[in-house]
Amino acid sequence: MKTFRIFIILLVTATQLQAQSLYTSVWGEPQNPAVIFLHGGPGYNAASFEATTAAALAESGFFVIAYDRRGEGRSQNMKAAFTFEETNADLMQLYEKFNLEKAALLGHSFGGIVATRFAHAHPENVSAVVLVSAPVNLQQSFAYIIASCRAIYTARNDTAQLNYLDMLSNMDTSSLPYASLCLMQAMQNGFYVPQSPDSAALVIYDKFKTDSLLIRYSSQMGFAAPAGFWQQEQYTTIDLLPELRALHDAGTALYGIYGKEDGLYGADQLGQLNDLIGDTHFLYLDNCSHNVFIDQQQAFISALVRWLKKS
Repeated sequence: MKTFRIFIILLVTATQLQAQSLYTSVWGEPQNPAVIFLHGGPGYNAASFEATTAAALAESGFFVIAYDRRGEGRSQNMKAAFTFEETNADLMQLYEKFNLEKAALLGHSFGGIVATRFAHAHPENVSAVVLVSAPVNLQQSFAYIIASCRAIYTARNDTAQLNYLDMLSNMDTSSLPYASLCLMQAMQNGFYVPQSPDSAALVIYDKFKTDSLLIRYSSQMGFAAPAGFWQQEQYTTIDLLPELRALHDAGTALYGIYGKEDGLYGADQLGQLNDLIGDTHFLYLDNCSHNVFIDQQQAFISALVRWLKKS
């Protein structure tokens, strides 16, 4: 009898695990052009976009889908391999779930890497890739962060922090600790936020103090996904430019939206992207940092309407 009970418990547990699926939210009418938001990280979630921008984008005539990747955010209890093969397969499941033939992929930050890799594997299912504050070359980004921090610390004669940067610069630049410490320096120096958000952005940022979804998830970061993607994909060394060039040459529509106050990317890196996709496909916004869909929400939505709702 005891063995039978254990079997039943295991069977129920297995059934529950099989029933789990990616956390997904949708807005708008399914007959409208589909856009899928791919959040940053790795280790983050789509809550910031979901609570601030998704509904407004849907009201502009899109069918908007947001989801948390397997092993991240509200999908973190799912067993995850943290490979791009897996992120591609999970995205294909969303296509099947919502009967999509094609969709535009909005890849925010690390989500831009996921979007590019999916488009490279399944170009027939992608109407456009929109890189939203997404890295082109991660090693260039880390070097730019260190150089920017060094300029700040030199200006204020902060020898302790300058010595710390010397230590950081001597680390293995492909390692996960190096990447994590660079991003911590960026956060410490306010590289993710505009210096003086405008009134519209301030209204949205106020929601982070009152909205239960944002309070719970906007600052939530997991550790399994960064470690997993580093172990499986060495994501800290990714250079997207060759893949983006191949997509461009094959006819995939590529777009980019970035903030001029985003301290993660220098002019050289973004200039390479602009040269590839062209001025009419690239938007570089004033008074805007990493979260362009919050910092300049109206300009963000207007660009998507202009680019993705072709008559």
